[in-house]
Amino acid sequence: MVRIRLRRVGSRHQPSYRIVVADREDPRDGRFLEIIGHYNPRTQPATVDLNEARLYHWLQHGAQPSDSLAQVLRGVGAWSRWERLKGGESLEKLLAEVTPSAKVIDPRTSRASASPAKPSKRTRAKAAEAAAAPAAPEAAAPAAESGTAE
Repeated sequence: MVRIRLRRVGSRHQPSYRIVVADREDPRDGRFLEIIGHYNPRTQPATVDLNEARLYHWLQHGAQPSDSLAQVLRGVGAWSRWERLKGGESLEKLLAEVTPSAKVIDPRTSRASASPAKPSKRTRAKAAEAAAAPAAPEAAAPAAESGTAE
């Protein structure tokens, strides 16, 4: 039997999950058939990025969602759309209702507001050389111009 379930990724104490289609006998983080989405419960609100067309494809072919994934699907409204698809609504109409998940960036991890890092000694030395190098040809250039002007 094929199951649609969560596959844990991420480091210790920082779980994130892939939504995968896998055989029921395979281990939780083992072999899978297809990745159909991602779920991050650590964000506020939880982030779910799901390819619903592939989800409905697998559900139509007999795949069963795990209990934990069923809760996630109910939370984002995918399960109610699946029920409506079984009731006879067109797949295109249901997929048009799906709102793309907004990519929420946690301000604690955003680097946009952070001050730039201090350049290394090597970078500062190169910048000083670059600033000094154009100054020398500029000093020689007026002398050459004055010689040609006469």
